[in-house]
Amino acid sequence: MRQIPAQDIRAAGHSGVINYVSTSRPGSSFGAKPITLPYAQSLTAAGLVIVSNYQYGKPGGTAPSDFTRGFAGGVADARTAWRLHTAAGGGRSAPIFFSVDDDIDRATWNNVALQWFRGINSVLGVMRTGIYAGINPCQWAAADGVIGRSGSPGKVWAWQTRSWSKGQIYPGAVLYQRIIDTASNPGPIVGGIRVDVNDVLAQDCGQWNLHP
Repeated sequence: MRQIPAQDIRAAGHSGVINYVSTSRPGSSFGAKPITLPYAQSLTAAGLVIVSNYQYGKPGGTAPSDFTRGFAGGVADARTAWRLHTAAGGGRSAPIFFSVDDDIDRATWNNVALQWFRGINSVLGVMRTGIYAGINPCQWAAADGVIGRSGSPGKVWAWQTRSWSKGQIYPGAVLYQRIIDTASNPGPIVGGIRVDVNDVLAQDCGQWNLHP
């Protein structure tokens, strides 16, 4: 997957991108991972905003889900994410949304994922930590105090996917992944590439330009 030209994103009517501050898993090649400084500059020049997301592993992939890596894994992942985020010109106070790309239960959250987030917090601080997940982990992360608060009242650094959310949207979320590109349900094509589409639910969704 290559980088989509900024002008194509703009022409398709989108206001910004959520871009990876992580590298590709073994055996995969995402041209958009990680975001680079020249690409970020082209997005900004086109009037697009940027939000940072970290995901390396994936269920059933060549690397295990990141949230299974424990406190020490959270420390390592946060350091990698921050290095790539800042190298691309990311805002020094902007959050990074760390992915829980799986349908986990409360016990898995309490015993596994929460420890990973505490490791992330130890490096970035709570205010620069966000989550990408279904509705339940988003709510648990907020309740357990491991994600920061948006500048928009009542909102936290939660990017909720429609997956595993049973049609519900967490009122505290700042972003909502409404369209998920899959082989059976393709997303729209932008710049020749099928994409996911997210709705912005808060004026402050963690975009770099609001968090220099």
